[in-house]
Amino acid sequence: MKAEPHEALRRDVLIVAVLNLAYFVIEFGVARAIGSVSLMADSIDFLEDASVNILILIALGWSPLWRARVGRGLAIILLIPSALALLSVFEKLSAPIPPGAAPLSLAGLGALAINLSCAFLLARYRAHRGSLAKAAFLSARNDAIANIAIIGAGLVTAVTLSMLPDLVVGIGILIMNADAARQVWQAAQQESDLLRKPAAP
Repeated sequence: MKAEPHEALRRDVLIVAVLNLAYFVIEFGVARAIGSVSLMADSIDFLEDASVNILILIALGWSPLWRARVGRGLAIILLIPSALALLSVFEKLSAPIPPGAAPLSLAGLGALAINLSCAFLLARYRAHRGSLAKAAFLSARNDAIANIAIIGAGLVTAVTLSMLPDLVVGIGILIMNADAARQVWQAAQQESDLLRKPAAP
């Protein structure tokens, strides 16, 4: 028997939340060990994604108006990793030591595998009207793109022994999260506007 749309979304969002939380622990530990800005930004993003998906699980049982309000809250949450990544950028500039290239690329490969799995699970919901499903898919999609950049940064770091590739990717993740927050906020605002429109006579 085929699962109802909300039931299927709940199941997939729960799987995504667990995967994100587990890999946050791994990637955060590697980022701290090798002093990587891009991995730090990405690990915090895994924690943010887990939080977003847990909030989605809770909010799916609420009214459309409250789901739209939660959508705006999620847009703000999406900015948290960007702020923390910015802090890591300043820390790296004060101590310009390149991270270990091999751990950087390997951690990026692991993160890519997790995020591609999550994006695949959530791809069917990307066209659904609603900021909650949009938030879940955007997070997984953006993270997969960021992981490819992290792997590339590791390869370039191995050749150049420079901190710049890691720094540039970290800043890119910051910008991408800010853009995702903007898109989710707009989707939530559209939901609110539709709910406030008077019904046609």
